[in-house]
Amino acid sequence: MGKLDGRVVIVTGAARGQGEQEARLFVEEGARVLIADVLDEQGEALAKELGEDSAVYVHLDVGAEADWQAATAIAKDTFGKIDGLVNNAGILRFNEIVSTPLEEFQQIIQVNQIGCFLGIRTVAPEIGSAGGGTIVNTASYTALTGMAYVGAYAATKHAILGLTRVAALELAAKGIRVNAVCPGAVDTPMTNPAQLDPTADPTEAREAVAGLYKKLVPLGRVGRPEEVAALALFLTGEDSAYITGQPFVIDGGWLAGVSVI
Repeated sequence: MGKLDGRVVIVTGAARGQGEQEARLFVEEGARVLIADVLDEQGEALAKELGEDSAVYVHLDVGAEADWQAATAIAKDTFGKIDGLVNNAGILRFNEIVSTPLEEFQQIIQVNQIGCFLGIRTVAPEIGSAGGGTIVNTASYTALTGMAYVGAYAATKHAILGLTRVAALELAAKGIRVNAVCPGAVDTPMTNPAQLDPTADPTEAREAVAGLYKKLVPLGRVGRPEEVAALALFLTGEDSAYITGQPFVIDGGWLAGVSVI
């Protein structure tokens, strides 16, 4: 028996990285998953691998309201209901605040913040109609502190925590729990773009990141997307039945402070 038997969950940004691992783990635990992303080739391949009885892929630009409506309709038509959502999709850009173009700032808001808002607004009524369920929003370590050169990103992640808390209050009476995962550095293409460079040595790319975070993170390593997926599973399943409106930091102790001189 799986921890998510009978559940139907939409996972955004699910074609790779954290979202991919969440989709894989949720299916392993008995859920049927709508894999939503803009990376069509990778998303379709993942859905095929997981099997048509367990997963289906849909193209979803999380910043587009019409895409959310279409994806929700496909999930209901395919699986009969929706009782879970993982707002995982997001983008990261590095720039000083004074050097950040307005277009870049707005793009990050559109994907990270508005995408999360649209997901909650569109899917929550369906979860309520199904008798209740869960929403897990992906915030960040930077939602609880600051970090140079990621001002736009940090601003959106702070906003996601606000959305999480308000949604938890407003949706509790409908049997919907809303929480947020707050990862630190995780070994994905978003935090380590060298993984996307076909000319780069993947081992060297990972070793470079590992060396950096060995000094910054008390546990001495970068996080794995599977570890974030395990936290999302906890917040989606019944093990967290009395938890809502909370941020869950998963960062190897980074937020606790500096552990070396």
